[in-house]
Amino acid sequence: MRGLLMGGDDGAVGGVEALPFGVLVFVIGTLIIANAWGVVDAKLAVAGAAREAVRAYVEAPAHLDADSVGRAAAVRTLRTAGRTARDPAVTFDGRFARCARVRATVAYAVPAVRLPWIRHMGTFVVRSTASELVDPLRSGVPGEARCVS
Repeated sequence: MRGLLMGGDDGAVGGVEALPFGVLVFVIGTLIIANAWGVVDAKLAVAGAAREAVRAYVEAPAHLDADSVGRAAAVRTLRTAGRTARDPAVTFDGRFARCARVRATVAYAVPAVRLPWIRHMGTFVVRSTASELVDPLRSGVPGEARCVS
């Protein structure tokens, strides 16, 4: 009976030393997926901010600066989406006149998660552009409504 208890290492489980490495790979993979989701979430938030910025621009009261109104709408939309780390870069292409097409481009920098074994990737800049026409029939807007016939 004594020989059975003290016999060699028959039946011993091998590879236990690989478990911590497997857990580490799993954790790093989860962080990579979380970082990718952060970029996707930022893209959705920036697309909404671009839509709201251009809408606020074309609907701005004539006595206010349309650029300021549009920028404020973009910042407010990103804040609502939980993006409070930094202000976005907002640019407008077009002019505030009847029937004019205005494009708003919103850019937001998303920091990358630092991971072991992967060099630092810096930040991802997420951009989105939306466009609308300035209402040709509203009052207080310069120009003629030539696009309405």
